[in-house]
Amino acid sequence: MKRFLPLPVMLASLLVPLAASAEPASPALAERKETAAQRDARMAWFRDARFGMFIHWGLYAQAGGFWNGKPTKTNRCAEWLQIAGKVPVADYAAMAKDFNPVKYDPDAWVRAAKAAGMKYIVITTKHHEGFAMFKTAASPFNIVDATPYKKDAIKPLAEACRRHGIKLGFYYSQNLDWHHPGGGGGTWDPAQKGDPAKYVDGVVIPQLREILSNYGDISVLWFDIPGGAINQERADRIWKLVTEKQPKIIINNRLGGGYHGDIETPENFIPPAGFPGKDWESCMTMNHTWGFAKDDHDWKSTRTLIRHLADIASKGGNLLLNVGPNEKGEIPAPSLERLAEVGAWMKVNAEAVHATRSAGFAALPEWGRYTQRRNADGSTTLYAIVFDAPKSGEIIVHGLANPVVSARALGSSGAVAAANDGASVRVKLPESLKDKQDFVVAITVKGDLRLDNAAYPDSSGAIRLTPRQARCTKGLKEEIAGASGVDHSPPEQHLGFWTDAAATATWTIKTKSAGEYTLTARLGLPDKSSGSALEFVVGGAVLPLELESTGGWNNYKDMPVGTVKLPAGESELVVRVKTKKGDAPCNMAGLKLTPAK
Repeated sequence: MKRFLPLPVMLASLLVPLAASAEPASPALAERKETAAQRDARMAWFRDARFGMFIHWGLYAQAGGFWNGKPTKTNRCAEWLQIAGKVPVADYAAMAKDFNPVKYDPDAWVRAAKAAGMKYIVITTKHHEGFAMFKTAASPFNIVDATPYKKDAIKPLAEACRRHGIKLGFYYSQNLDWHHPGGGGGTWDPAQKGDPAKYVDGVVIPQLREILSNYGDISVLWFDIPGGAINQERADRIWKLVTEKQPKIIINNRLGGGYHGDIETPENFIPPAGFPGKDWESCMTMNHTWGFAKDDHDWKSTRTLIRHLADIASKGGNLLLNVGPNEKGEIPAPSLERLAEVGAWMKVNAEAVHATRSAGFAALPEWGRYTQRRNADGSTTLYAIVFDAPKSGEIIVHGLANPVVSARALGSSGAVAAANDGASVRVKLPESLKDKQDFVVAITVKGDLRLDNAAYPDSSGAIRLTPRQARCTKGLKEEIAGASGVDHSPPEQHLGFWTDAAATATWTIKTKSAGEYTLTARLGLPDKSSGSALEFVVGGAVLPLELESTGGWNNYKDMPVGTVKLPAGESELVVRVKTKKGDAPCNMAGLKLTPAK
């Protein structure tokens, strides 16, 4: 996997209505030469799946993160051992004589994925080490010709996936190849020197043709790390080959050569708001490494994995959860344990995940997440995935105006009472669910969801104003935070491009009673914007705030503004520029109103 090379942080992106695209879909449509309807049909299974298994397995499993008896990992990633230890090509390749995964049981792998509620599998056919896990005529450095195992590892997995109704995808490292001359990234051994054109023509193109021709229908092609050996001309030829061989295949966004691909691929993090209007998939490890590491025993809890799955689904994305089999072909026991436990949860709650869509709320509930499903009779079921039941025994779906048809708790016989109070839906939980965690309440309402963007007090009385809830003018825009690769410190969701001093941001607030609140703004700005000033307007009151540098656009700090009075009912808070220094006064990650003591 790609673990570093952070992508540039942009100042801002687009602010869009909840149901609209974050940016025009035309690049992806143009790349595939298809209509929006054709794309929707091709992507339908992926959008319904929500959950898949990533398998990182290669020759690096033989080393398990150790070289010459010492741990050698880049960012704790065992599959990067060769570059981390600057291991000579010949020495690394010599491991193949011992690679004999006699306990490899692809049918068991697929059964474990299916039992966990996963709908597809993506396996590494060739990682950056250049070792092919399939029979290839393009290079002897493969599991059939170079190991005592002497069998193609991909073919039986493809057959098992077909038997069990699981879709199959292939990861292929097209650029980085530390074994073959001309492959990208290899600089420590003279054997790695060569012509990138010959590498692409002699290894990449033939091997892609093989994996796309010899294993039946392939649902996903997962490239990794663009650039280097893959310029635009080579990317064009790769793209043409892939789409001609497998016209319905989904291609990720890491080929290079300017191609957008079909899906965004944040790695080991969940973007704060997903990628509205785009298909995306967050790939995640269960511990710290993708490939097998003998000494990595720091496993995420099952509860964490379930909540990651719910969070990602609530934002319209998929979770591609990784396993790293060992040199014998065994998925580590802690991974299997967690898959089984997630599967037990999914057996009860899968309808809140599979074939659902983002519910479109501008703010996340403090107690969990939402997904939604349109029903054939025109109603909509809103799934409230409750991480921690509120102590009040009641969950409130703020801003939902639809009349309630029914409510039920998945896997529970207790009665659930739900009704609309005119602006929100209030759900009374049965006694059996009070103080429980990670359960789902399905609330069916009439018609499509009708939501407002207003901010409401949480259980503590605080009111959080998010960038997504703001109505902006004069070019002020929301940044869709979260790089499409491996930015492990993505910028906070924020309003940026505040280049026009006349630009404003307005939030609607709804409270049941009047009250005083302490206002705090979370802002980021560089030195050149110091001296800028904002004004916060609530009713007739205007609170000024002079800004000092926080050290950068995306280095956020909470700045106290002052005390404001909110009336009962609906009110507005407007932020405007009083003085602009530099390109823009600041980036704004949000506001918070805390009840004054």
